Amino acid sequence: MTDRSRPRPARTAAALPGAACALALALSACSPAGTGSPAPVPSSTASGPTSSAGPGAETPTSGPRDLSPAALRDGAFGVPGDPVDVTTQLDVPWGMALLPDGSALVTLRDEARVVQAGPGRLQQVAADGDDGRVQGVVPGGEGGLLGVAVSPGFSDDGHVFLYFTARTDNRVVRYTLTDGRLGEATPILTGIPKNSTHNGGRLAFGPDGDLYVATGDAQDRPSAQDPNSLGGKILRVTATGEIPADNPFPNSPTYSLGHRNPQGLGWDSTGRLIAAEFGQDRFDELNVIRPGGNYGWPEVEGAGDGGGRFVAPVQTWPTSEASPSGIAVTSDAVYVAGLRGERLWRVPLTPEGPTGSPEPYLEGTLGRLRTVELGPDGDLWLLTSNTFRGEPRGGDDRLVSVPLN
Repeated sequence: MTDRSRPRPARTAAALPGAACALALALSACSPAGTGSPAPVPSSTASGPTSSAGPGAETPTSGPRDLSPAALRDGAFGVPGDPVDVTTQLDVPWGMALLPDGSALVTLRDEARVVQAGPGRLQQVAADGDDGRVQGVVPGGEGGLLGVAVSPGFSDDGHVFLYFTARTDNRVVRYTLTDGRLGEATPILTGIPKNSTHNGGRLAFGPDGDLYVATGDAQDRPSAQDPNSLGGKILRVTATGEIPADNPFPNSPTYSLGHRNPQGLGWDSTGRLIAAEFGQDRFDELNVIRPGGNYGWPEVEGAGDGGGRFVAPVQTWPTSEASPSGIAVTSDAVYVAGLRGERLWRVPLTPEGPTGSPEPYLEGTLGRLRTVELGPDGDLWLLTSNTFRGEPRGGDDRLVSVPLN
């Protein structure tokens, strides 16, 4: 099973992010995507939070949320509350990465555009292609402009990493964000198999400073078991695309194998890498990733019976209840964005390894959920995905803030 749901309805030009800064205008009419003042945006395309729970809202009785390890261990995070719109009118948003100024870079899969979003803010980030699009992106099916990650040293180097589907492959390209424009494109990982489905696409920097890349099997199931193929893997490279010396397979970016279509990556406070993965017809998975671990696909779906050869997932769901894409990890829980399941799962964590019973939230509230990240104020920021295989509501797709009570 793929990124499951309904046919995508047509959208009008007025609903596209270009309405915030028309393509006919020079890109200089938009304010830079850096630290300068944002350009005004119409209320139909960007909206600030309407309650004190939203990002950037003033709370007279307390300052910003304490994100220190001690605060996390003491239960600074909890159950999701009511969502508040941050930005609306996004067309097939996919990836999200937070910038130091508290805004987010969001990728628009089919438009091959990057936008910068925040409370009351939505503006295009110019790139190196026609009309400010990202050059070389070839959208199709589930492929296009997918994951985005910001360098851990962004304040000094300005580096932004994009995962996208090109003419012959999926690839990771590094850019430098300067004066609101993504320039200096440098491919750092190419040759990742592509197809109309199972493209993976998530990027995330680990605590070790290396870049982790989730790739799908691109409908070539045996490739997931081949350490020499880049398909069906979690890959690990440096920020310059080199292979770390301690990778589990010599001279290979493969970090773990046997994956079908992983799209969620995150680390808990003990340094464990956790990944979410689309199943075929029976079980979606949440896995704790070990260097060199084999997670069974295509021989096993879910826990299965690998005779000890495969690492079993720590949680599974029926595919109708999850279709997990992005995840956000805190010290005590993993928050899993569900597409077909149209809900946010909270999976309790313990330092010893076991997980508690998953708890569903936001059922029937936002529709399909693609990406979840920890927001700038400690709340969750979520991207919906109703403009692709969903039933769009007024304002879809949207970036919302969800307080953790």
